[in-house]
Amino acid sequence: MRQSIWHLQMGFLLGGCLCHAAFAQTSMTWQQVKNKFEADNPNLRAGQLNIQESKANEITAYLRPNPDMTAGLDQLQPFNGNPYRPFAYAFPLVAFDYLHERQHKRELRLESAQKGTAIAETQQLDLERTLLFNLRSAFVLTLQAKALLANAKENLDYYDRELSISRVRFQSGDIARIDLDRLVLQRAQYESDYQTALVNARTAKVTLLMMLNDRTPVDRFDVTGPFEFQERVMALDEFHAAALAARPDLKAAVEAVDKAETDHKLAVSNGSTDPTFGVDLGRNPPITIYIGFSVDIPLRIFDRNQGEKARTEIDISHAQRQKDAAEAQVFSDVDSAYFTVVSSVNLLQPYKGADGYLETALRVREAMSFAYQRGQVALLDYLDAQRDYRATEVAYINLVGAYLSAASQLNTAVGREVIP
Repeated sequence: MRQSIWHLQMGFLLGGCLCHAAFAQTSMTWQQVKNKFEADNPNLRAGQLNIQESKANEITAYLRPNPDMTAGLDQLQPFNGNPYRPFAYAFPLVAFDYLHERQHKRELRLESAQKGTAIAETQQLDLERTLLFNLRSAFVLTLQAKALLANAKENLDYYDRELSISRVRFQSGDIARIDLDRLVLQRAQYESDYQTALVNARTAKVTLLMMLNDRTPVDRFDVTGPFEFQERVMALDEFHAAALAARPDLKAAVEAVDKAETDHKLAVSNGSTDPTFGVDLGRNPPITIYIGFSVDIPLRIFDRNQGEKARTEIDISHAQRQKDAAEAQVFSDVDSAYFTVVSSVNLLQPYKGADGYLETALRVREAMSFAYQRGQVALLDYLDAQRDYRATEVAYINLVGAYLSAASQLNTAVGREVIP
């Protein structure tokens, strides 16, 4: 009997462990979130189809002209001569014609299509850059919400311990009833902070799951990653150089200039005359069989392609102006994001260190708590110290979140990850 009970207990324990493992949270790092986003996001997958369509256009652009075949039968005489021999003087003819494209028209069409594909690929990278910025912002907000939740839970637990000590003091007659009531009422603020942080953390996770196109329950989803700042930031010129080398929209603008130049060459080439070569085979009744050759050359008395030449030449200047505008936008984005990061670092630095705001607020809270428990300071001074510590911690967490958001903005402005 005891052995059966022992087996039953072990079965319940094993089942509980399996259930806990089945419903355990899945913590994902930024790299895992990024990989899942790139694999499953519908907008990115639709952009890949655009690239495939552009590559299909390359096949069409490089197609050769098909030859023409003409078959004829002439000089039939069903009503003249011998009505029983209408094909006696028939004139059969078979002719083949082929258009020869001069001045590398096919090669230029292919080159233009290939550069169009390159632009599509670069635009896909720029789309990914923009969407990853939104994803990183949601990831940072989730980390920030988790940090605020942990801080609110820590403050609530700490205050509950302080409140239990104050209740003991009240029961022993060390403090008045009014002081205990004011301490109890102050707990509502800590409880409100905790509940608000709990809702914000769940909302941030729901937003991130939506962007990942993931149906995982929010209670089983979590993210993890460093929630801190770097005190050292590279020089602005280094970010400028990195952005000029990596920014996809600037690359697309440069590739658009190259494509415009190729399209102009193609317009000039299309204005050239393309001869049509022909060969024909026939029978001249009654016996003679002959072969003939021909060349059809259009007379270019009027240039009917001059408008296209002028348009493509204007397109070159237009693309160059757009490239200049894109380059100016790159510098503007980098400068704006860089100074935001520097400002965030300058605001965060005083919080760290032995004499930083965080340690100072902690020392003040602990000292005021120690003094109040021994009746050496007033209740208002004790509550002010508690509020100052909570406000300092929340301000630091929000500043770290602002720094990480600014770092994400700078990575987006540069076009690659320069600040982890």
